Amino acid sequence: MTKNVVCVQPEQPILDLKHIYEGAPFHHHIPVTKNGKLTGIVSLIDFMRAISDASLDDNDAVYHTKKVGEIMSIHPISVSKDTTIGKVADVLAKGEIHSIIVTDEEHVVGIVTTADIIRLLLKMEENHHTEI
Repeated sequence: MTKNVVCVQPEQPILDLKHIYEGAPFHHHIPVTKNGKLTGIVSLIDFMRAISDASLDDNDAVYHTKKVGEIMSIHPISVSKDTTIGKVADVLAKGEIHSIIVTDEEHVVGIVTTADIIRLLLKMEENHHTEI
């Protein structure tokens, strides 16, 4: 799980998303919170669709007029901080989503992505050689 997750709020301009995505390294999914509680998620694809006709210039109007709340997906998949990695991996293995937000009473405490699961498997492989 990645801790210290960068979150945005629905009323922020999507220019803030642009600046987050331009930073590295960064997950492609950004949780959206309101009053500290999870309310949505924005994927890189959501962002790219929102700016499809825009340039990369920060002064392009879309970055200032469109808000995060307009492009976010509501009801993101989340799990409690006590959920096992096996249950998280099972959900991610279905391939319908690529990240799961980890919460503690609706407050974001982390994010798990398919890349996190792969890194865990590689670490386990280093410790115990297994064959396919």
